[in-house]
Amino acid sequence: MPGIWETHMNFSLRSRTLFKTLAVVLALALPTALAISSADARVGGGMSSGSRGSRTYSAPPSTSTAPGSASQFNRTYTQPGAGMNSAASAPARGGLFGRAGGFMGGLAAGFLGAGLLGMLFGGGLFGGLGGLSSILGLIIQIALVVLVVRLAMSWWQRRHTPQAAYANANAGTGPGPQVNQRSGLGGFGFGANANNAPLEIKPDDYEAFERLLGDIQTAWSNEDVAKLHTLATPEMVSYFEQDLGQNRARGVVNKVTNVKLLQGDLAEAWREGETDYATVALRFTLTDKTLDRNSGTVVAGSEQPGEATEVWTFARRPGSGWELSAIQQTN
Repeated sequence: MPGIWETHMNFSLRSRTLFKTLAVVLALALPTALAISSADARVGGGMSSGSRGSRTYSAPPSTSTAPGSASQFNRTYTQPGAGMNSAASAPARGGLFGRAGGFMGGLAAGFLGAGLLGMLFGGGLFGGLGGLSSILGLIIQIALVVLVVRLAMSWWQRRHTPQAAYANANAGTGPGPQVNQRSGLGGFGFGANANNAPLEIKPDDYEAFERLLGDIQTAWSNEDVAKLHTLATPEMVSYFEQDLGQNRARGVVNKVTNVKLLQGDLAEAWREGETDYATVALRFTLTDKTLDRNSGTVVAGSEQPGEATEVWTFARRPGSGWELSAIQQTN
């Protein structure tokens, strides 16, 4: 009998050690896995980057192309100004689970971390790590955390991008000329959702936006930083260089091809000093794949075309053409 009990105790000890190891690996890998799944390899890396002048911290109006809200900026050089709408001027913060903010991200991290640590040392949502029920408890706990954080993110975004911010963004500008309405020119079409903007956007401007969508993706795929400098603002090019540098460090290259604009419409257009701004929603198809830099094998993405919807802001100074000033993801 002592031999039998000794064998059982050794098996139980090994099981505990294995379960603890799995829990530690999962605790370390989960944030990384979530971050990877939420980011795309294409231009901008699936993040919201850049500046929209004094409206950087104001949400652009929704459109038929992007009926949801545009996410706050993860990367921007613009600092909140005293003249901005206070309800929409909070700087964007990243968290463990996305863009809900430092508080929500910290809450999620604390909840998940406490549960995992509790399970490591004999406590937690469903007790210690001595049996199958604890692993099921861990999975259930992770699912609950993700659900709670998603709900919190939705509430946080609604609270910090109220509809009043949309109205206040154009307050005091006065009536402006009617935006040219058209259909059949590229992927842009305008009707009831087109805004009366202080700055008139003409058909040639829409053609420039569509052309920039493809040219920027091509220059990105070719890692042609000199070309990107002619297509985007210095701020945006600095982010592109960061992302390209990370790809080189990982030994991969991102290729974006077959870009085709399906639908686009104007969110807002305005002038600040001598700079014109236009924010447009773009829905487009593309083939987005990441290749091993040496072998050329596909390590991420697909040969099949996918679809994306983003909000792009373009800026133009006197004597110059439009440049990409910001990319925002849609919620």
